[in-house]
Amino acid sequence: MHFTAYLCMTTFLIDDDSLSNYLTETLLKMEDFSSDIRTFEAADEALAELVQQPEQARVVFLDLHMPLMSGWEFLDALAPYRSRLLGNCRIYILTSSLALEDLTRSHGYDLVAGLIHKPIDSGEIRAIQAAMAPADLT
Repeated sequence: MHFTAYLCMTTFLIDDDSLSNYLTETLLKMEDFSSDIRTFEAADEALAELVQQPEQARVVFLDLHMPLMSGWEFLDALAPYRSRLLGNCRIYILTSSLALEDLTRSHGYDLVAGLIHKPIDSGEIRAIQAAMAPADLT
């Protein structure tokens, strides 16, 4: 089931691994997740764009372990914009880490809607679409 009502939303992919970004973007396009997918290999670049227009990104897929600015540092930097983002933007941590500490720590950020282990699959994408769908689309 595709929720084409969400094609107009902006999606950010933040991961220093260009192959991971490519694979995730390809799968998101195959699932008609978003027509506006922006990839960033540096979290600070995504942060700069997001804070300029916090209403812009509806979904963010965020890697945790990146040089310069980690995913955790990115989440901490969003704290001043929390009230403008909450309810408008969902952040999904997309990580290859299996550390239980990452899952536990992610619960401390109310902007984080979930933690997904790489690689993301079609079922997980559809579950995100379903969670975002208004009642009349489900």
